[in-house]
Amino acid sequence: MCTVCDKRFTTKVNLNDHRKRHTGEILYSCTHCEKCFSSQSNLSQHMNIHRGNFKCTECGQCCGSSQHLARHRRSHSGEKPFECTVCSKRFTRAGHLVIHSRIHSREKPYQCYVCDKAFSQSCALNTHMRVHTGDKPHKCSQCSKCFSQSGHLLQHKRRLHSNIRPYYCPYCGKRFKIINQLKRHVCIHTDAKPYACRHCSDCFRWLIQLNRHLLKSHNEGTWFTCDICQQQFITRGNLKEHSRRRHEGVKPYVCSECTKRFCTVRELRLHHLVHSDIKRYSCSLCDKSFKHPQTVVKHFQRCSNSVLQ
Repeated sequence: MCTVCDKRFTTKVNLNDHRKRHTGEILYSCTHCEKCFSSQSNLSQHMNIHRGNFKCTECGQCCGSSQHLARHRRSHSGEKPFECTVCSKRFTRAGHLVIHSRIHSREKPYQCYVCDKAFSQSCALNTHMRVHTGDKPHKCSQCSKCFSQSGHLLQHKRRLHSNIRPYYCPYCGKRFKIINQLKRHVCIHTDAKPYACRHCSDCFRWLIQLNRHLLKSHNEGTWFTCDICQQQFITRGNLKEHSRRRHEGVKPYVCSECTKRFCTVRELRLHHLVHSDIKRYSCSLCDKSFKHPQTVVKHFQRCSNSVLQ
């Protein structure tokens, strides 16, 4: 822990680098990208990326060392020399095999010194520590909202500030902004139930259904309880939404087209359809199109009744 600002770190190296910012000690800075390093040797290795000393002849990407270049070339050749002795899965890097092997050994060498929670990877521990420190280093350039993980920031930008939908369904062609939305959608076509209960034979389409089943039927897991009304929820997100809506009256999601505010991202996304001329929900019986999914469901019911008559 830093004695000046009480910020916590998982390694002494990170702590020492942080202390230099308080003492005014000079860090080794890259003149090209302004990255800072704790030693001259680390900076010199980084500079090779900008000099292009170790450049891939296939894609032009520059690497910091010959070892990094050799690992990068495996991505083109498909070579995976490191094999797991348990499940025979192969990897391009020895470090990836070490991390993978912890799935079988259940080894979690990185432990949080605040709550004793353990992790199999150091990056997972670093991300977890932000729960205790409150650090949110990833800031949205458009709405200034901050996030503890870069992945959460990327999802936020795609959901609210972009119309890019890079993931598409191989069955119906529907496109999605994030991969998890696509995975949930594909289950509709395949009728797959990949989430199996370890205690009984029940299987579920969604993870939240499995978690609800484990809590209610096998008393496994943790309920998230509201401090004010004692109502219980399956997920922390459901509890946060409940608190905003029932007790706090907070609506953090603001429409960019008007002044309306909403409690959840989903409500804001549905509201955005009001300002759009796009009608992406179509009736399969009469080809009429609608903005909202609820509208097309009601229409389909009326339309199917009229066809039967």
